[in-house]
Amino acid sequence: MALKKRKVELMDTTLRDGEQTSGVSFSAKEKLTVAKLLIETLHVDRIEVASARVSVGEFQAVKDIIDWATASGYQDRVEVLTFVDQGVSIDWMVQSGAKVQNLLTKGSLNHLTHQLKKTPKQHFDEIQQTIALASSNGIRTNVYLEDWSNGMRNSKDYVLSFINFLATQNIERVLLPDTLGVLTPSETYEYIHELTSTFPQLRFDFHGHNDYDLSVANVMESIRAGVNGVHLTVNGMGERAGNAPLASVVAAVNDFMPEITIGIKEKNLYNVSKLVSAFSGIVIPANKPIVGDNVFTQTAGIHADGDSKNNLYFNDLLPERFGRKRQYALGKTSGKANIVKNLQGLGYSLTDEELKKVTQRIIELGDKKERITKEDLPYIISDVLDKGSDLEKVRIESYVLTHAKGLKPTATISIVINDKVYEESANGDGQFDAFMNAIRTIYKSQKTNLPNLVDYAVRIPPGSHSDALCETTITWLTNQKEFKTRGVDTDQTVSAIKATEKMLNII
Repeated sequence: MALKKRKVELMDTTLRDGEQTSGVSFSAKEKLTVAKLLIETLHVDRIEVASARVSVGEFQAVKDIIDWATASGYQDRVEVLTFVDQGVSIDWMVQSGAKVQNLLTKGSLNHLTHQLKKTPKQHFDEIQQTIALASSNGIRTNVYLEDWSNGMRNSKDYVLSFINFLATQNIERVLLPDTLGVLTPSETYEYIHELTSTFPQLRFDFHGHNDYDLSVANVMESIRAGVNGVHLTVNGMGERAGNAPLASVVAAVNDFMPEITIGIKEKNLYNVSKLVSAFSGIVIPANKPIVGDNVFTQTAGIHADGDSKNNLYFNDLLPERFGRKRQYALGKTSGKANIVKNLQGLGYSLTDEELKKVTQRIIELGDKKERITKEDLPYIISDVLDKGSDLEKVRIESYVLTHAKGLKPTATISIVINDKVYEESANGDGQFDAFMNAIRTIYKSQKTNLPNLVDYAVRIPPGSHSDALCETTITWLTNQKEFKTRGVDTDQTVSAIKATEKMLNII
């Protein structure tokens, strides 16, 4: 008799909770690209894409995603975090076109008393008004119980009364976050089993954080306890130690929970993880399960020998499951293929215009670099999509950089600002410093102050050689606000110049 499987929904919150990773901010184009990959390439059930009211850029990103999702029939799978704020979030939702709100409420008496300074009845009344307002505007509601895990530990009666109240409301799901990442697997099972047994008519989601590195175990125990959905992020992105990682949970559930079906396309996990890493600037640790660069690489000679003798060092995590190949530290080879085939092989879906730009960028780099590898492509795509629109008002037209022993480095630049050409020369402690001094002189003449450079990071794709692409990420500070820009080139200084050009357009 075939085993009857139970469906568990996977909700990916990379674009909302994952974006709370320190130093991460996705552009609107990047958010749209990731949203498409999550739904169409990975087949996740739902995506949480933003918080209401955050910024104009966040609003535009949500509107772009909703426009695409509506045209593609995915509108009900896109969710937005909202607040109990007398309808401000609902107005934001209506204007963006979003149809599903994840309403943030207080899941512990401690949070309710000390943060909101309200009684349970006051809180419940305001929640009821918000749900009714959403419903009248055609918006469906899920409810987050913030700090629910501590609520179950320290104020269970409050949590149970809260869920009793929610059972009377027009909602679809109750979302149970381990907000501070404090649960053990046994507690996760105990608390959730109590709720699923007491309220069988409700649909529950579990939202795990990874502060004790227990998030995957907690997610598995929440599923065993009967939740209907779990929340995950690509590469485990998220605040502090991050959220439960998508790839690890998918592999663990598929291998150790045969009674559960989740429907994710395992073969596409690695490629999506690499692109999200390039967009976010957060490097995937080499030893990270499933998506790390070293996971399917054998180094010890005895292991390589064993692999050729009845696969003595294989387990169920075969690289082919995740669209990867087993590699050995010595004798690594790479082949060449046309650009379109490589992009398709990586699972990236680009528009014709984006593909044209990526192709042009690869041809440009090919003049400087002997070969372009698959490992280069996420960097190139990230660089192309990060350029924004064609309405750039600042363009670095040309420059000459000199560096000679015993002489100060110099830079002569030509820059176009609002269709007017400026030229300047300067020296500095290095070529990029000289370039920045020339830029500062031009902007000083325009009575404009440039942001301060507070961090400068360079990285290359793993396994590269001396002709590798360089990605330079510069952090700028202006008016006490930080932002980052990236540039990609085979020359480190040129990649920094491209990152600077983006900064000039932003300001």
